[in-house]
Amino acid sequence: MIKLRLKRFGKKREASFRLVATNSTSRRDGRPLEELGFYNPRTKETRLDTESIRLRLSQGAQPTDSVRALLEKGGLVEKRIRPAEVIGKLKQASTRAAEVAAAAKAEADAQAAAQAKAAEDAAAAAETAAAADLEAAPDTVEAEGAVEA
Repeated sequence: MIKLRLKRFGKKREASFRLVATNSTSRRDGRPLEELGFYNPRTKETRLDTESIRLRLSQGAQPTDSVRALLEKGGLVEKRIRPAEVIGKLKQASTRAAEVAAAAKAEADAQAAAQAKAAEDAAAAAETAAAADLEAAPDTVEAEGAVEA
């Protein structure tokens, strides 16, 4: 199988790469079938032989991931979304939806608890007021009865 890969050249720690078409079993820096371009990662300079690359791709050559990224930037290949990315994004969306639902439920529970507390406080206040009225009522009845007698 023919691969489109990067072939390293340049000094130590100052690497540059040639984009080459080579047999998949050959060494990284071995003799290529054809040189198709150039990439310098330090200056981000890229030169691509578009006609040759399109020809190799139409013949079934498979680009490596780094070469595919360069070809996508150069507009020679459509940006491909990997299935793992799609699955990951679906999982993230479902996780976010679950978090939103949990937050909404927690908020509803907090509001229900606050309403229950308010109702309980109102009932306690009414009970206290009723008890205060009962305490005040017998005094007035006795006082009224004393006046009548």
